Amino acid sequence: QVQLVESGGGLVQAGGSLRLSCAASGSVFSIGTMGWFRQAPGKQRELVASITTSGTANIADSVKGRFTISRDNARNTVYLQMNSLKPEDTAVYYCSSKVPWATSYSNWGQGTQVTVSS
Repeated sequence: QVQLVESGGGLVQAGGSLRLSCAASGSVFSIGTMGWFRQAPGKQRELVASITTSGTANIADSVKGRFTISRDNARNTVYLQMNSLKPEDTAVYYCSSKVPWATSYSNWGQGTQVTVSS
């Protein structure tokens, strides 16, 4: 079992920055790709960014050039650096992970609220 705990959310003005962190514990040997999802009120959860164990990152087009994902395998932590934030980035952000051989994410954090004011 893997436990994921997010931190770093909050309220920020448009144009500002936040860095989210997600610390993994438990059966960390089973963690493959990690990802950040977000869900805004009334919308479906969407994948924002993902990163493999070797550091290959994928960023959604909606945040490309503004968000960066990184990973510290020694600390079992993944980060999401969010710059030039926009009001439409307001959402609950979730950290997730999947085992290396899986196609779907199976472990989820509790989520952290990010609110961007205009």
